[in-house]
Amino acid sequence: DHAVATARSVSDGVVVVVPLPDAHREGGVAGGATRRQSVANGLAGVPNDATVICVHDAARPFASAALYRAVIAAVEAGADAAVPGVAVTDTIKVVDDGVVQSTPRRASLVAVQTPQAFRADALRAAHARLPEADEGVEFTDDASMIEASGGRVVVVAGEDDNRKITRPDDLLWARQRLAEQ
Repeated sequence: DHAVATARSVSDGVVVVVPLPDAHREGGVAGGATRRQSVANGLAGVPNDATVICVHDAARPFASAALYRAVIAAVEAGADAAVPGVAVTDTIKVVDDGVVQSTPRRASLVAVQTPQAFRADALRAAHARLPEADEGVEFTDDASMIEASGGRVVVVAGEDDNRKITRPDDLLWARQRLAEQ
């Protein structure tokens, strides 16, 4: 509810994608078996005249209205897509079968968040053109689909409080943050 309220505060329209049993009650669109299918189902509910589409995961309930405005502005300035990113503080290793293959330069890495904004025609074309997985490439977000299509994806400053709620301690943090508001 918190994420939807923020999205509605900066958008002309919001399509909420939820599990099938909740779709009618939530006034939303039924999701699919995968993230990609859920986004495709949501795209079907977006009016054809939309020029910018944001995709956001409710697992990040604290994305601010300013963050939405930043990714939208980057697309309006000419990018095919814009993603929020925060600096990676850990050393990252590329591993194959338990063996380190390389260590990318930390300065060149960001951890990507949502909301992600897209030129509507670029996002629709990527979903129509690309298979669920392309030659072993897993599309973990819609921006990776734009990359695979040859589009230009830019990074805007992400937000530390835009944490993804995935583990029990994340949920405790989120509840505490809500209580402080």
